[in-house]
Amino acid sequence: MTAPEKAVLRVGIGGLGTVGLPVARWLDGSGIGELEAGLRLTAVASGNQDRARENIAGFNTPVPLVGLAELADLCDVIVECAPPDKFQDIAEPAIKAGRVFMPISVTSLLNRMDLIDTARETGARIIVPTGALLGLDALRAAALGTIQSVTMITRKPPGGLKKAPFVIEQGIDLDGLKEPKKLFQGPVSEAAAKFPANVNVAVALGLAGIGPDKTQYEVWADPGVTRNTHTIKVDADTVAFEMTIANVPTGDNPATGKLVPLSVIETLRGMVTPFKVGT
Repeated sequence: MTAPEKAVLRVGIGGLGTVGLPVARWLDGSGIGELEAGLRLTAVASGNQDRARENIAGFNTPVPLVGLAELADLCDVIVECAPPDKFQDIAEPAIKAGRVFMPISVTSLLNRMDLIDTARETGARIIVPTGALLGLDALRAAALGTIQSVTMITRKPPGGLKKAPFVIEQGIDLDGLKEPKKLFQGPVSEAAAKFPANVNVAVALGLAGIGPDKTQYEVWADPGVTRNTHTIKVDADTVAFEMTIANVPTGDNPATGKLVPLSVIETLRGMVTPFKVGT
């Protein structure tokens, strides 16, 4: 019996930085993995056009460099890996066009929750990769029952938090820090504006469970850690669990863990693989 021909999903990457470039290389087949059948890198977009041209010059298959909004016209799946201020430029056209939209800047989605309603109207899907977190499967399942509390504690090397708006606005000096310093304690929804590039994992946790307003969060600058460490505590009527994950930060962007691009790749694979375990 001849297997039916597999449809190929056209993938576009918005942003070729710490996350987007490894994903693009993998899709091209020239980077961290073999080309996955059923996926094809169709277009890329970047705010830094010159650097993007250099990055894609050595790809096995030439790929067009287009504007952020143009990805929606060329691709079935759009992966958003851009700075938060470019989120809307990628998200809105993709969702209005009925595409699969995969945001990495999940914090930006909190300000555009109307896009979920738009997706219902257009048939688009918004798929958030697990990223640098764990336990979202269990949390989503527990949310079908009653969850009493969800708490997350993040500890990062001070260098990974120096550029956070809250740290800059408050004039907090993290250089030479000798002991852990708690920068924030409160709901995830309040942390989002203070640490937009640092709390994507916490926002994803909130959206998977009881919501960003009810999910409690702590942010620590800790000179004693070398990895971005997240501890999650969940208490529900069906389960209670506590988990810790320590992600190796990337060299060029210490706020982002090396696991994040791999999580995006696995999410893309999960859309075409014939066998999948969990998310």
